[in-house]
Amino acid sequence: MAPHGAAVAAERKRQQLQQQEEEEEVTPLGPDPSGPFEYKIIRSSTAAFKNPAKLRAFLEVEARAGWELLEKLDDSRVRLKRNIAWRQQDNDLAQDPYRTKVGVTEGMIAVWAILVALGVAALVGVVVLVAMQ
Repeated sequence: MAPHGAAVAAERKRQQLQQQEEEEEVTPLGPDPSGPFEYKIIRSSTAAFKNPAKLRAFLEVEARAGWELLEKLDDSRVRLKRNIAWRQQDNDLAQDPYRTKVGVTEGMIAVWAILVALGVAALVGVVVLVAMQ
């Protein structure tokens, strides 16, 4: 890995650790008098939660499994909670009630970026070949 690449990787790791720390500290989760709850954080690689309509649609899907919005951490992360009694209905769902990622994955974004870079390189190559004639 190039020195610049190592710096980028180190910065990314630092940001991930900062997010994990924030997720643990943002909302202290103590005993809830309305019953026992479980919590999860859902992530979107494309900051889909910035769009209120997409966030609302996403929350409607999660509500089918009993999940409700506890807090929006940022445009890429939301924390949800549900009463553990909802677990009894998990087998009847058409979705994974414990999913933690929505939308396009980071891997797919990387594939798209590589394909775009290859396309640009091919286009530049064609332009150079045409210009040389």
